Amino acid sequence: MDVNLRELRYFVAVAEELNVTRAAQRLFVSQPALSKQLRTLERRLGFALFDRVHAGMALTEQGETLLPFARETLTRWDSGVEAARASALSGTLVVGLQTAVGRGIQQAALRGFRAAMPGWKVSLHLNWTDPSGGLTDGGSDVAFLWLPTLPGLATRVLAVERRFVAMAEWHPLASEAEIPFTALRDEPFVALPRTAGALRDFWLGMDARDDPPVVVATASTPDETFEAISGGCGVALLAEGNTALYSRPGLAYRPVTGLPPAELAIAWREGDSRPQVRAFLDALP
Repeated sequence: MDVNLRELRYFVAVAEELNVTRAAQRLFVSQPALSKQLRTLERRLGFALFDRVHAGMALTEQGETLLPFARETLTRWDSGVEAARASALSGTLVVGLQTAVGRGIQQAALRGFRAAMPGWKVSLHLNWTDPSGGLTDGGSDVAFLWLPTLPGLATRVLAVERRFVAMAEWHPLASEAEIPFTALRDEPFVALPRTAGALRDFWLGMDARDDPPVVVATASTPDETFEAISGGCGVALLAEGNTALYSRPGLAYRPVTGLPPAELAIAWREGDSRPQVRAFLDALP
């Protein structure tokens, strides 16, 4: 019987969360897709893994029996992949980008890494909506990202910046030199997808509001976000250093008061001491 690793990861996540919605957020998949995968896995196995109860999910006896074996399989696979990577004298370091970096940080790190690891190449992967920058699913080795991120990751803060608001240049608040967040609380926002979790909340200013935000659109890329803003759909928060990186005609950027600052960090998996990872971290300015 063939069961793939993705199905095992889905099963373990739901078994640990006992809630499909939370598990879907953790895995960065939609809830319907996760539910469908679970049903497919149960049909293939020939027995139910979960009882669907009013409060969420409960493991069946068969699910309880299978869970430790599934965890062990995933752990052994991940360990094998890490060992294979570490044994290579040359290879590719995958750098996840949850955000455009700029600020002179990324290029300095790449130059230093290539000098320290001349046999290695670097691949850059951008995913605006993954709080881990590809680290949790093994898609990247290190990642530039905005805090907060997910458990299981080590981080080092590289920059601390004020949060700004991006708006159409004709927006009534664009005439202000700076804008208190209280003036934005009822503004319509362009937000990250819900699967971005705490990262989405941070850029909606949930750390400074008690009421739910008004979200008029979701966007998964910078182009989608700033097209929506320039068209007058809403506003969005961003870090001060990103205002220059995303400078576009028709947009205005203003500093926002009453918000904690944003923290740009480099992240890696806890306990990952592979030489290529250490070399990249050591190359950071």
